[in-house]
Amino acid sequence: MTEVVNVQDAKAHLSQLIARAEAGEDVVIGRAHKPAVRLVRIDTATPRRTFGTMPSLSVPSDFDAPLPDDDLAEWDG
Repeated sequence: MTEVVNVQDAKAHLSQLIARAEAGEDVVIGRAHKPAVRLVRIDTATPRRTFGTMPSLSVPSDFDAPLPDDDLAEWDG
């Protein structure tokens, strides 16, 4: 069973509790020995997004070319 750390002990030993949670330990803080909250590690590793990885997406080589005059006229109204 997971140990429940009371609020006063959590205040006094917060750095140690954070280190335990970072190491993957289950840290539970409670009031009157009843679990109230769980201290957990945040996974900060975010996957890097790569442009053009969608299989149905294709970008033409001239995607940044100027629009033809008739298309520009439609945008201008």
